Amino acid sequence: MLEIFVDADASPVKDEVLKVVHRHGLIVHFVSNQWLRLEKHPNVRLIVVAEGLDVADDWIAEHISPGDIAITADIPLADRCVKAGGRVLGPSGKPFTEDSIGMALSMRNLMSDLREAGEVKTYNASFSKKDRSRFLQALETIIQDLKKNQNPGT
Repeated sequence: MLEIFVDADASPVKDEVLKVVHRHGLIVHFVSNQWLRLEKHPNVRLIVVAEGLDVADDWIAEHISPGDIAITADIPLADRCVKAGGRVLGPSGKPFTEDSIGMALSMRNLMSDLREAGEVKTYNASFSKKDRSRFLQALETIIQDLKKNQNPGT
């Protein structure tokens, strides 16, 4: 059965994921290094990992399987999940694929170097209703595609 893994500490799409999980009867793992207030439901699992750099990422990368979905804005984690055979979606609705992850990693590293050198300053744009809608549509598309491939001919 397909499962969803959410890098939950800073995820702005928890509520959207819950809507889709309930619609499809899927299991979701919200992975965080702190306790989160989530609804109680048998398909909703809160995984609280120890404090530390990349501990939540490590848990997700170790548990995701081919055909599962990861929700993360963390590009190195997205890379690990793609390599494990998972489908990966950013909170903005942008998918990370085998074809796109290399460029995403390169851009991340370049921007990090430029920020450290003081060449650029970045900001986090606000998360809009349009972003939420785009995310919901992309997640629904991925789930439908995975279900169709699990049950060919239906």
